[in-house]
Amino acid sequence: MIINKRSVKSILSKSNLPIAGFTVNPYVGCSHACKYCYATFMKRFTGHKEEWGTFLDVKYWPKIKNPSKYDGETIIIGSVTDAYNQYEKEYERTRYFLEEMSESNANLIITTKSDLVLRDLDLISKFPDPLISFSINTLDEEFKNDMDDAPSIKRRLKALKKIHKLGIRTTCFISPIFPAITDSIEIIKEVTDFTDYIWLENLNLRANYKKTIMDYVKNNYPEFLGFYEDIYLNKDIGFWKDLDEKINQFCQKNGYLYVIDKEPFLNNPMEKPIIINYFYHEKIRQSSKNKK
Repeated sequence: MIINKRSVKSILSKSNLPIAGFTVNPYVGCSHACKYCYATFMKRFTGHKEEWGTFLDVKYWPKIKNPSKYDGETIIIGSVTDAYNQYEKEYERTRYFLEEMSESNANLIITTKSDLVLRDLDLISKFPDPLISFSINTLDEEFKNDMDDAPSIKRRLKALKKIHKLGIRTTCFISPIFPAITDSIEIIKEVTDFTDYIWLENLNLRANYKKTIMDYVKNNYPEFLGFYEDIYLNKDIGFWKDLDEKINQFCQKNGYLYVIDKEPFLNNPMEKPIIINYFYHEKIRQSSKNKK
């Protein structure tokens, strides 16, 4: 791993995300080396030529002078990196940010694949109503190991249970869904007792890693290659419409609230998690718009 330390003017950035006003990314790059990572686009702005997953820039910033300025704002930690990558154990930049902001009343969202987040529950619990989201797109550890170097699914599930038991809101982010490989409904069944929200997001192959994933499918799941070519080369959205309908029927049968692209951060009064569909990156929003 190529590690560099860099100074930045601020660790808080204005966000274009619909779910947050600000983003915090204490690192550039990520040691998880996910083969499908959308954040590889960051290389265009940071000057890195190295392969994604082989470099990490550790950020240092001036002291946040007025944390209360962000009261009521939603801050998402880890929009283009995992703030709890393995090197956070050593550098503690995420923990340092939480310490700086711990007296504020900001709305905190943390997205991660790492149980290292458990280390900071003492600080996270100081925020008004924090939300911790774990990405889990398979229950198959072998497939997970093919796709990333992050902590195991078993460790993620254990951490999710512990956080939820402590009364901190949790999300299972089933992302990205690999057609014919990810069993979304089995994951929903697995996590239903210890999560408040389940987010669903489709595998959206961009040019910079499309070949990597297509080659992986060709070599490991050749029976699905034609299927993937239809979806990602011929732009066939039928699979996502069918999966949308399948999940909708499962939710209606089993008493889950299933919504499309809705604001998920209100308190959840339901006994079961709210399931939120984020399939619609491009032009497939017409499916299920009127189901509720």
